[in-house]
Amino acid sequence: MPTTLRTRVAIIGAGPAGLLLAHLLAAAGIESIVIDQRTREQIESTIRAGILEQGTVEILESSGASTRVRTVGSRHDGIELRFAGEGHRIDFDALVGRSVWLYPQHEVLKDLIAARLAGGQDLRFGVTAERVEDAPSARPRVIATDADGSRLVIEADFVVGADGSRSVARAAVSGSSTGGYFREYPFAWFGILCEAPPSAHELIYSNSPDGFALVSQRSATVQRMYFQCDPETDPAAFSEAELWDAMQKRVPGTTLQEGPIFQRDVLRFRSFVAHELLRGRVALVGDAAHTVPPTGAKGMNLAVADVLILERALRALLLDGDDGPLTAYPEQALHRIWKAQHFSWWMTNMLHVAPDASDFDRRRQLGELRSVVESTAARAYLAEAYTGWPLP
Repeated sequence: MPTTLRTRVAIIGAGPAGLLLAHLLAAAGIESIVIDQRTREQIESTIRAGILEQGTVEILESSGASTRVRTVGSRHDGIELRFAGEGHRIDFDALVGRSVWLYPQHEVLKDLIAARLAGGQDLRFGVTAERVEDAPSARPRVIATDADGSRLVIEADFVVGADGSRSVARAAVSGSSTGGYFREYPFAWFGILCEAPPSAHELIYSNSPDGFALVSQRSATVQRMYFQCDPETDPAAFSEAELWDAMQKRVPGTTLQEGPIFQRDVLRFRSFVAHELLRGRVALVGDAAHTVPPTGAKGMNLAVADVLILERALRALLLDGDDGPLTAYPEQALHRIWKAQHFSWWMTNMLHVAPDASDFDRRRQLGELRSVVESTAARAYLAEAYTGWPLP
């Protein structure tokens, strides 16, 4: 016989979206169970990018989810757009009075996990969700397998799919695990982590004849860098010298700080928005609802915006019996999602060199970059979108 648990909200996925939602619900007195198929060590040790919008930082701090985001995180007041061998700083603070923080996603997850466990809340690692049943009913269920292989059933007043781009919950909401609006890009990022001090104080987004490159950092001793590559590239096919040569070619005018490379991977570019975000008593948030290319740094920030809208809706539903905010959730979330999709698409296409780009395409692209850096209005749009639109 399966073990049956009962809770107000069942959350599939212990990523930023699922854990922040559980944290905010607990503050409102709404219990939840969070499950994830990964171990705690896997979640906390998988190094992921982390550019946090100012609004995201404010939510993490004011909710008590993180006490380290401003002290450990690094505030960035701008980025550099580099093309034609020259750098052009986009001054966020001067343009829109806002900033971003470089604070890797795994550090956010450490904070959220610690906060949930400190509050004595129910967080279960090594539990694999198989499906969600009875979405239209008042008591949807999550069917899962526990870490020891035992069957687990979680009955809830509401189920949230925060289980990433391969979401199990998506099928219960949209009728298909793949149903949505989809775009795949003809290039990918070759990412490296290396032991070296930062090559620049702020991120460099570089457009060069050899393709795009991003110079970033993780700490005072670790750099994260990417350069444009074919999606089928084998990460093991290059020597360290070849990788540094590829990076340096794409950032002419900047001398990179080199060091031992201890991680390398290839990140494919995809845009996705699920056909539906809500069905009955099951909703999708974060990567389960949408994915964006990393160029615009929207991924985790967009998940936080989803969570704020849904948390307000669940408070109204579960505490006041008001389903109006829940009904409005998809439209309100999609308003921001499609803006973020556009910004991510725009940044991606402006900065990358398409495999079939003609001489006209290349010159037009450089004209677009010059139009941005030479226009106060265009720079302000980039700064406003990058640092984040107002949160609900």
